[in-house]
Amino acid sequence: MITQHFNPERRSNKTLELQTEFVVVGGGMAGVCAAITAARKGTKTILVQDRPVLGGNASSEVRLWALGATSHMGNNNRWSREGGVTNEIFVENLYRNKEGNAVVFDTVLLDKVMQEPNITLLLNTAVYEVEKKDAKQIKSVKAFNSQNATHYVISAPLFCDASGDGIVAFQAGASFRIGAESKEEFGELFAPDESYGELLGHSIFFYSKRAPEPVKYVAPEFALKDITSIPRYKVIEKDDTGCRFWWLEYGGRKDTIHDTEEIKHELWKVVYGVWDYIKNSGAFEDVDDLTLEWVGNIPGKRESRRFDGLYMMTQQDVIGQKRFHDAIAFGGWAIDLHPADGVYSEKSGCTQWHSKGVYDIPYRSLIPKDIDNLFLAGRIISASHVAFGSTRVMATTGFTAQAVGMAATLCKAKQIRPADILEHGLIKDLQNELNLEGQSICDTPILPESNLVTKAKVTASSTNNLSEIAFNGDWLPLNTSAAMLLPLQKETAYTFKLAVKATEATKLQVELRIAKQDKNYTPEITLETQSIAVEKGEQFVTVSFNKTLEKEQYAFVCFMANKNLSIQESDQLYSGVLAVFNGVNKAVSNKGKQTPPEGLGVDTFEFWIPYRRPAGKHMAMEISPVLQAYHPENICNGYVRPWRTANSWTADLKDEQPSLTITWAKKQRVSNIKLFLDGDYDHAMESVQFGHYDAIVPQCLQEYTIKTIEGELLVEQTGNYQTINNWKLEKPIETEGLIIEVKHPSQTTPATIFEVVCS
Repeated sequence: MITQHFNPERRSNKTLELQTEFVVVGGGMAGVCAAITAARKGTKTILVQDRPVLGGNASSEVRLWALGATSHMGNNNRWSREGGVTNEIFVENLYRNKEGNAVVFDTVLLDKVMQEPNITLLLNTAVYEVEKKDAKQIKSVKAFNSQNATHYVISAPLFCDASGDGIVAFQAGASFRIGAESKEEFGELFAPDESYGELLGHSIFFYSKRAPEPVKYVAPEFALKDITSIPRYKVIEKDDTGCRFWWLEYGGRKDTIHDTEEIKHELWKVVYGVWDYIKNSGAFEDVDDLTLEWVGNIPGKRESRRFDGLYMMTQQDVIGQKRFHDAIAFGGWAIDLHPADGVYSEKSGCTQWHSKGVYDIPYRSLIPKDIDNLFLAGRIISASHVAFGSTRVMATTGFTAQAVGMAATLCKAKQIRPADILEHGLIKDLQNELNLEGQSICDTPILPESNLVTKAKVTASSTNNLSEIAFNGDWLPLNTSAAMLLPLQKETAYTFKLAVKATEATKLQVELRIAKQDKNYTPEITLETQSIAVEKGEQFVTVSFNKTLEKEQYAFVCFMANKNLSIQESDQLYSGVLAVFNGVNKAVSNKGKQTPPEGLGVDTFEFWIPYRRPAGKHMAMEISPVLQAYHPENICNGYVRPWRTANSWTADLKDEQPSLTITWAKKQRVSNIKLFLDGDYDHAMESVQFGHYDAIVPQCLQEYTIKTIEGELLVEQTGNYQTINNWKLEKPIETEGLIIEVKHPSQTTPATIFEVVCS
């Protein structure tokens, strides 16, 4: 029993003073990925989150899907899903939660953080004050947890602000901006003529479900009564739920930090008014048993402060796909801006303009120009309002924040400031350490000196020289133009044999197309067109192209739309090749072709996109000469996903016991073996709401063994589903080689390995 007598003085809450090596403030996707990355490299990290769950807008409190460059598979960014910890989280969520339950996704994030012994997690803990060591350095942050009535004073040499509104950077005095820059400031043609303060607003989502019996609904008095005040009310559908109502947005003309509570109440007014309209207006049939299951209690924020870094990204960097020497990640979501009036605007709910491919994000945009020991992460990084329209999305922020976690570890080891990584010429070290964790920085392979396999001879029991994609699938109607995206060799004339079915005599138009940039996947250059007569019924046709490629790159063999024709698909599934379609994806403003107004600084081009499994199968074909893209030597070329070519070793499906053999001229000391497997980086793995067909990526190796060439069993893996498998041996070994014996993921999907790294 505790008894305290009256105290005439003010009592104080409990205060804990914590000292660590790295403090991450904000537990959204950015903060989580930064903290995990740093912790895994041995950096003692405190992760401070002001909510009871991790994930920010991706959490069960808001329930927005996390996504990035794959853009719902609605753009031309092939094999562009974010790598490293971000990808690991998505793949884990796919395995545990392919249905897209936001509550389960909470546990995926929490589990990942709690597995790291170097992370101290403080949930329900809000940072409210910064103490500075001097004008340009932070000494500590103060925080309060209302659940345990405890104050924290957290000190460290390095801090990361991933808080969304930038509480740490703001209180530390860092330069920031709110609103849109004018065209004149950066020459951005998508920017307004004059700068203004209007912002992207907040949104609150809701879920509905069907009850076993009719359910009445009586709206609260504060609910919106006049639904026609929402100009888009006619697009409301009774079965829409969650982020299908992302356009219920408000607050762009207010202070999106200090007016958040007022904005929230207005959004509640809208949400409950919309539900009243669905249930009680008589405009919808079959709604008697619909009931309101969940409404968000906090809004999902889009925009507030952005901080001035050593470099500020602009529209030209995104659309022009500018390459940076200090690139640490890539982006690929459209420039996605919303009207400031949100749900009350007469304009479209958003305006999205895409680039032709992914673009670099530079390290300099993560470093505030005037605070020496602080990193920026999340939506507050250094970008103009227009560029922010792309960099703000959650998978991109998590991906970018991994560089912060890795940089913090490098700064700790070298006893330097974040900016010194640039000034001391350490950016290549940072890039390589990231790539060794699966970052896949564009055009930046893992350095050969990081991998003992680059010194070895690599052979395989078989190699998939792709001569045929089996004729064993259904018929695909050519109602939409379709193509096979294939890694072709330079100066090689190819012939393709196809199976087609015609409802009447007609012609099949086939085009060979490529992108202007050899690492893009926008088929804007037509090298050759052929028109082939087709009789009524099923038949084989042969297409022989005379034109060749000037360099090795992906090319599109396009079969143009013809409603009288179908082409046979295949049930086989190969790594690094893909069926794409000149299709429409309204979720990302894709109408088959992007046609911006003149003077906007955005490109006109066609969209050729994949379909989600189980649709979008490969088209069956014979290929001559064979595609020689799956060499065993690819496992040490430094690339861990398709990029200009397939970059993998893929075994022959007929090989019943596929294996790789790595042989050194003399014994090597090996303590760690890392395998980079096929995670189908083209598949968008939205974290919640969408749901997915597979729980395990079908191309991913699930079973394999690793032995020394002398016969010692080192690894026996079964039931794998993760893309990167890292094996730290109990003790280092001395060996002249390794043998990796693998099992095909299925009878129709051959075994594939992208990279093997030994150290």
